Amino acid sequence: MDINLISLIVLTLFSGCIAGILAGLLGVGGGIVVVPLLYYVLNYLSYDQSIIMHVAVGSSLLIIVPTSIRSAIQHRNRGSFDQKVFRKWIIPMLLGTVIGSVLASHATFEVLTGIFASIATLVSIEMFIDRKTNQSMASSSKLLFQVAPIFIGLISVMMGIGGGSLSVPMMNYSGIEIRKAVGTSAAFGTVIAIPGSIGFIIGGLGQELLPPMSIGYVNLIAFCFIVPATLLTVPIGVNFAHRISQNRLRKLFALFLGITAIKMFTDVI
Repeated sequence: MDINLISLIVLTLFSGCIAGILAGLLGVGGGIVVVPLLYYVLNYLSYDQSIIMHVAVGSSLLIIVPTSIRSAIQHRNRGSFDQKVFRKWIIPMLLGTVIGSVLASHATFEVLTGIFASIATLVSIEMFIDRKTNQSMASSSKLLFQVAPIFIGLISVMMGIGGGSLSVPMMNYSGIEIRKAVGTSAAFGTVIAIPGSIGFIIGGLGQELLPPMSIGYVNLIAFCFIVPATLLTVPIGVNFAHRISQNRLRKLFALFLGITAIKMFTDVI
């Protein structure tokens, strides 16, 4: 077996374990962890720089599909799902996702990496300062609430995330109770990830220099090893979460995201 293929399998499996533990520890979505990990793995294995971010984002979107479906079902069964918001947002979010998929598949490495690094920087700052949600926006955010799903879908699919980092604060700012915001956001993860991953598959067809077992910009090795590794290691993270200071962990993860963003910015320059 090719040594590069073995390295890819081992490193993606290791990345899945890290992603699962961090998800359990911090309650963060998989994409915001998986994309930078895959980016580092593909960079380390010296794959062509022009495709590594596309593959990291496209693969992350497919990885999100089973986890977001599972999470959405569990939240719905517990009553933490706002069907009214879901109906209002699903069409504009799909529209944003489709637009984002088209833009991402034609975007350069610099553009796609710059977008992820920019949003990762904002998320890092938000997590580091741990700013509380401002409920005073609820009465003045009707227009923002209506247009938000288009931009959430567009930005999320270009970042390879399920959108929770963007949709939960937006729903919460608009007066939706946090548990329902989280549960509804999980359902939106499938709305973003399914068409998004299809878009990256189509956009990458015929592309050369891809890692082995790739369909377009989606790598099946990453999917097959990261998904089970994540599901198996999430409980480990949850157990650690009850023993370690959450505030300190959030700051460490914010630092990881910040360093990743700086690394990506330097790769772009």
